[in-house]
Amino acid sequence: MDTDTKIPQHIAIIMDGNGRWAEQHKVARAKGHEQGGATVQRVIDLCIEKGVPWLTLYAFSTENWGRSKIEVSYLMKMLEKFLRERLPEMQEKNVRLYAIGELDMLPPKCRRQLETSIAETAGNTALNVVLALSYGSRQEITAAARQVAAMVQRGELCPEDITPEILSSQLYTAGMPDPDLMIRTSGEMRISNYLLWQLSYAELWVTEVLWPDFGREDFDAALAEYAKRNRRYGKR
Repeated sequence: MDTDTKIPQHIAIIMDGNGRWAEQHKVARAKGHEQGGATVQRVIDLCIEKGVPWLTLYAFSTENWGRSKIEVSYLMKMLEKFLRERLPEMQEKNVRLYAIGELDMLPPKCRRQLETSIAETAGNTALNVVLALSYGSRQEITAAARQVAAMVQRGELCPEDITPEILSSQLYTAGMPDPDLMIRTSGEMRISNYLLWQLSYAELWVTEVLWPDFGREDFDAALAEYAKRNRRYGKR
């Protein structure tokens, strides 16, 4: 089957393997993260080329705050630099940026640049890129449940009227389509507290390739496998 006839509308990616790539190449972990950043741009270009309208990237989890202060500081500075330096390219390629997660936890300079990039790309239409930053799905669902509980407490909603659609409307991803395909690099067979609600019916594709090495052939392989899948959504 020609993969171009069955393109996912939303791809979510767990970008795993920067540290292992650095170990394999006997370089500092920072170099692995740098190479991973280059892969992000490569995948953005591939999504535009293939006509994928939504891409969500697991860039930094709530658990990642538990890494060493040196590594976290480097990652935040790298993120701020990436957003600042890539903004003209995002504008040129008509890419719109979003972010989901506990964004208040980001360092002020990084958050300001994120807000700037989101605002300045708000009119772009070729590709929607969602960065999951300081993100944890259990935390997201818990916060949504609290919002729904507050609606009930205020008398705006009866408990028996709570539906999946109402809960979805309180998630960080409200208004965004659920992912059709989830890609994880580095061969790990878990979803790591990532989009637990939104991935309910997504097709999963895992590759042993480390994120810095993920390229066109790997992306095409994921799309080819997706095109073969028969998505029944629990039906026969």
